[in-house]
Amino acid sequence: MVITRENIDFYLRDLQTPLGKIINISIVVLVMLSSGIFVVQTYPTSESISFVLNVADILIINIFAVEYLLRLWSAENRIQYIFSFYSIIDLIAILPFFMGIIDISYIRLLRWFRILRLIRYIDRKFLFGHITTEDGAIFTRILFILFAIIFVYSGLIYQVEHPVNPQVFTTFVDAIYFSIVTMTTVGFGDVTPVSQIGRLLTVLMILTGIALIPWQVGDLIKRIVKTANEVETICPGCGLDFHDEDAKFCKTCGTKLS
Repeated sequence: MVITRENIDFYLRDLQTPLGKIINISIVVLVMLSSGIFVVQTYPTSESISFVLNVADILIINIFAVEYLLRLWSAENRIQYIFSFYSIIDLIAILPFFMGIIDISYIRLLRWFRILRLIRYIDRKFLFGHITTEDGAIFTRILFILFAIIFVYSGLIYQVEHPVNPQVFTTFVDAIYFSIVTMTTVGFGDVTPVSQIGRLLTVLMILTGIALIPWQVGDLIKRIVKTANEVETICPGCGLDFHDEDAKFCKTCGTKLS
């Protein structure tokens, strides 16, 4: 197979062909592994384990950098790609490492955003292949989005508070606990930030919890109501799998339904 810009662009976005699945599943695994390394690094470990984790993190970040450059090189409109949502997320994923070389304060905070790269792969037939209903897929997507936001906030609050408040924010679990009780506005008060940035993050967590959780639950209810009178009939034209019970043609592409 001749390697061309079009081929690289296709397989970096493809979730259906065997090669596309291998490439993108590998990226998903690396994102999850990288996020797991961040969590483990919040716990006391031996020098040998820390060395292995650092080497693995450097290797993964270099793979992400090569991937970003390939996506940029193969993009049809590079300027448009640079300012696209996924490009910004990809850039944030690799920026802390390379900016950290020149020691810019707080730039390593951005590394916790790496988990957001998985948003590109939220596809029922790719990540959620074992889920057979539209409602189940929607519910799973909402849970993942909430998890990703909590993970990012937890990483940020840990990174900010642990150096100045290590007795309270000892490990990542403490940060997770604080993020959940803050975003759900329970606020037990047994874990509190002391830095100005930590308090600002707390305000953002509360605002996110107030705005995001009702919106996501409302979207779930709306989608469930919408699909209540639909049946699973796969369109041979575009693949849309849910249509009205009495539908004769696909509402997206107009193909006759069997």
